[in-house]
Amino acid sequence: MATPPAPGIYVPVPTFFVSKKAATYDPIAAPVDIDTQVAHSLYLARAGIKGLVILGSTGEAIHLTNKERFEVLSGVRQAFEKEGFTDYPIIAGTATQNIEETVEQLKGAKEAGAQYGLCLVPGYFAGASTQEGVIRWFTAVADKSPIPIMIYHYPGVSNNVKVVPSTFVTLAKHPNIVGCKLSHGDVSYHAQIASSPSIDHSSFATFSGLGQQLLPVISIGAVGAIDGCAGFFPKTVVRLFELSLKNQPTDEEVQKRRLLQYKVSTMEEIIVKFGTVGIKEAVSRLRGFGDRDGTRLPLHGGIPGDDAEWAKWKEIVDAMEEEENSL
Repeated sequence: MATPPAPGIYVPVPTFFVSKKAATYDPIAAPVDIDTQVAHSLYLARAGIKGLVILGSTGEAIHLTNKERFEVLSGVRQAFEKEGFTDYPIIAGTATQNIEETVEQLKGAKEAGAQYGLCLVPGYFAGASTQEGVIRWFTAVADKSPIPIMIYHYPGVSNNVKVVPSTFVTLAKHPNIVGCKLSHGDVSYHAQIASSPSIDHSSFATFSGLGQQLLPVISIGAVGAIDGCAGFFPKTVVRLFELSLKNQPTDEEVQKRRLLQYKVSTMEEIIVKFGTVGIKEAVSRLRGFGDRDGTRLPLHGGIPGDDAEWAKWKEIVDAMEEEENSL
């Protein structure tokens, strides 16, 4: 059976597009900015992030052509190899609902240098969706995929299709399905999957998609998080993960990890409220990568309210920045 991604903190990175000031800028579909993509990816790898999800929801996968997908994935892979990050984990997202197209994207991802695929649960026909249909869809994709895949369960972008724990138990038995990302706040579902005695957790890893619940989900068997906040506060989220792993923490460590969880949970509210737009704004303002409103249509502009809205987050941003700089 295939091996799942190693435990740790992964980042669902945004896809960067060329600046409005560039000669190649197109207001309908700005070209991808590989240089900025590479710079941000290397920044995260050097900060202790275990691996990257490229072309997930944050990466606006549905806004890119297959040619652009290849350019982004291969550009980052080549940069990692050049800078000494040999075999650094890249998980390529897919958001298509046609099985053959999904497999084609997974084949392209392998060719570009990705080791895993993260496949979004199909949700167009939510009213007619069944657990058996979900099982058969993922089984068909996994049977044909040249790289191991993970189940991406994000009801918020899958028309509220919910995959029940028993479906994960069934799919976890497939030799080419190696884990899941659970991007929802149902901690009970996390427990029923990450702690299930019916799943071989050495071959199926459960990741939360929300750093907001990192500390509690680690205690029930999750192996890490694929977390947007770590895209601009990587060291802080990694430190929270490390403290969450301690089985016999000191009183000081208990207090520290609770405080870190509070800070991360509070900071993540900007992502809950603004999604990809909020992540891009934070990455740009705090780390200097890309434009604050560098998305593709139908996403348009940065955080509504711009400077006035960002000012509302100053207290928690400053607290997180102080934490980040201390690590």
